[in-house]
Amino acid sequence: MSVVTVQLGQCGNQIGPELLSSLYGDSSGASPKTYRELSHERFFWEDSGGMLVARSVLVDMEPKVISQAIAKASKSGKWRYWEKAHFCQKQGSGNNWANGYCVHGPRHEEAVEDLVRREVERCDRLSGIFAMMSVAGGTGSGVGTFITQCLRDMYPHSFILNHLTWPYGTGEVIVQNYNSVLTLSRLYQLSDALVVHENDTVHKICSQLMNIKHISIDDINKVIAHQLGSMLQPAYTADSPTHYSRNPIGELLSSLVCHPEYKLLSLCNIPQMSHTSLAYSAYTWPGLLKHLRQMLIASARMEEGIDWKVSVLPSGGESTQKRQMGFNRSLSNLLILRGKDVSSADTGAFKDSALYVSWVPPDGTFSSWTSPVPFNGYEKSATLVSNSQFLLKPLDNIVRKAWNMFVSRAYVHQYTKFGISEEDFLDSFSMLEQIISSYTNL
Repeated sequence: MSVVTVQLGQCGNQIGPELLSSLYGDSSGASPKTYRELSHERFFWEDSGGMLVARSVLVDMEPKVISQAIAKASKSGKWRYWEKAHFCQKQGSGNNWANGYCVHGPRHEEAVEDLVRREVERCDRLSGIFAMMSVAGGTGSGVGTFITQCLRDMYPHSFILNHLTWPYGTGEVIVQNYNSVLTLSRLYQLSDALVVHENDTVHKICSQLMNIKHISIDDINKVIAHQLGSMLQPAYTADSPTHYSRNPIGELLSSLVCHPEYKLLSLCNIPQMSHTSLAYSAYTWPGLLKHLRQMLIASARMEEGIDWKVSVLPSGGESTQKRQMGFNRSLSNLLILRGKDVSSADTGAFKDSALYVSWVPPDGTFSSWTSPVPFNGYEKSATLVSNSQFLLKPLDNIVRKAWNMFVSRAYVHQYTKFGISEEDFLDSFSMLEQIISSYTNL
């Protein structure tokens, strides 16, 4: 089954080629032929000359980033984008969600739908649509939300998984919190799940774990692509324990999204280090899993600086004060292990009922996928996709900052002139407050 990727705005069109290069690089070096073939079939199709072509649609309101993405793929000589699978204009959305959602989106709806339809029809069977975008800008967030709405109308019974990049907390764009609130509130109703990366977290990984002195956008995107690739590559699952799963998005969602009120998925992967350090590092499965479990319960973003004092409290009965001390309650977790001796890894610590809410049946709280194929040069690697309180604090921060601006009506006129009313803002705030409340009270 195949996955159609939709790259939206500057962010989506920068992460997209990094992700596809990571997937290609990992699978092409893999020794089992079935792993390689399944990965290629999932994300690429073959042209008449035998070259792999990405199952992707590229959308932006400015041509520069799309041109760079197409050139970068072609230059690799390994894979390319199809020459008729992109759409761009000469004028951007000016970091204004309303301009993207109300003006550019509807104006170019038909052209973008045709491109997606063509890629979907090329698939023998569609596993789902994977849309990549930022929540902070104008095109990625505004046009991206509108396109996701169109995809939901076009494919009401297909899985749609959105990958969202959250902006730096210190701010890239003055209205980024408005754009984020409007994007998240609508996508929550359209998408089957939202996989989130925070720029601040990825920046710390580049700095502290990868030892990169001058961090570029490419460095950030490579880390995001590595983590996404570790989630999307073929693996043995509970539904297919003896052969690689053919429905990655479907099985991901059935493992993690047990209720439509809870769709926020965080993603972390260990170990992560510079390639020069890789040759001198040795890891054991017990060590990796001990760190990953503590990262989960302490809401740690990476394996350095984990608070080991945070411990799991028994389900039910604990006071609100204790709950606020940092124990991260989960609805469901998916652990993906790749590499040497993977069958010997003991995942029992992730099945502890105290980690989870009591109202989800025990067989719905934890899933484990494995693959004996090392991922992207790492002899052993562990990835945790979690539906938990992990993203509660950053979400609360975005909503709080946006509300503080909205109370004084700062920049609201920039949105109302394109058709987004104050009532639309209030509806978005109301919905996100409900989501925050739901996760807080787990």
